[in-house]
Amino acid sequence: MADGPFTLPALPYPNNALEPHIDARTMEIHHDAHHKTYVSKLNEAVAGKPEEKLSLAQLLASASKQPDAVRNNAGGHWNHSFFWQLMAPKGGGQPTGTLATAINKDFGSFDKFKEEFAKAATGRFGSGWAWLIHDTKTNKLAITSTPNQDNPLMDLPGIQRGTPILGIDVWEHAYYLKHQNKRPEYIAAFWNVVNWSEAGKRYDATKKS
Repeated sequence: MADGPFTLPALPYPNNALEPHIDARTMEIHHDAHHKTYVSKLNEAVAGKPEEKLSLAQLLASASKQPDAVRNNAGGHWNHSFFWQLMAPKGGGQPTGTLATAINKDFGSFDKFKEEFAKAATGRFGSGWAWLIHDTKTNKLAITSTPNQDNPLMDLPGIQRGTPILGIDVWEHAYYLKHQNKRPEYIAAFWNVVNWSEAGKRYDATKKS
């Protein structure tokens, strides 16, 4: 990996911890190859430039001014660092506390939220992500999706901006070994590993900021 300001975070659990829903081999390749490559290429892209001094958050917030190599790899690094945290062994179930209340208020019910989130994830053409975000303009939860490694923290046209609370990677490398081309099957499996405790903390943090 190229030396630089950005480093690959360790997975917060063993590769096989999310089985049978997400298999160990997929987790290994996804983290140790794909995510590692984003970090390495990001370090290469900022080396010797003013961007080298910027935080990952600053790179995302100025994505519209960044070259593709910085935008894509900064997004890939942030998105995956977030994704690992929002899954957990013995995850799944339903949110509790203020997040559960907000989901019921903004979507009508948890089942309706799941349906809309799955629709966004399934409907994202090609590679990308689906997100549950807190939209600061409306002070409500919203579901959105982004192409490639873009995310709702980026100042890009066509992106609904907000603070990500939950996200799912719908690039084929996230599920192809186990589910082949059956993206809806992978999305259904994802609900069994969602770390609602972490999602709840991130939602609560939006209320304090």
